[in-house]
Amino acid sequence: MNICVYGAASKLIDDRYITAGEQLGALLACHGHDLIFGGGAHGMMGALARGVHEGGGDVISVAPSFFNIDGTLYEACTEYVYTDTMRERKQIMEDRSDAFIVTPGGVGTFEEFFEIFTLRQLGRHQKPIAVYNIDGYYDAMLAMLRSAVDGGFMNRSNLSLFCISDDAERILSYIENFSADTADIARLRNL
Repeated sequence: MNICVYGAASKLIDDRYITAGEQLGALLACHGHDLIFGGGAHGMMGALARGVHEGGGDVISVAPSFFNIDGTLYEACTEYVYTDTMRERKQIMEDRSDAFIVTPGGVGTFEEFFEIFTLRQLGRHQKPIAVYNIDGYYDAMLAMLRSAVDGGFMNRSNLSLFCISDDAERILSYIENFSADTADIARLRNL
């Protein structure tokens, strides 16, 4: 299975996130999965790539050509796909992936999660989405989503469109055992 993983490219994040990212990457490879990611050599992206690479899995980088500067991209990828724009990058990652995992990250990761979540809610794909909530990183986001439900801005059933867990094994089990259902778009959108 090709699993797209979104996450930070920052060199500044705490080592506990890096360790968890490397372990998740190793677990993906151990289960025979390949990585589709944004190509970064550092942060969560680099950690996942190292874990998958060292575990013998394929590492597929999808990055805009303007990222191809010294030290920015992970150098041991199995395949490099270069795009002209960030938008094209996301489309290729979505098209080539069978599932999505969101790891801790910043604004780019948030945007990637909300886009793939929105597309799932609109019935544009039926692929599993999991949020790897290392050390409660995404607790505030989950609280915000619950607040949107409580305020009537979003249907509660939208929260069932992704799995959130701090357990990498549980996330992988969710993805591997996922059964796509047909979303009732009118119900999900509160129409």
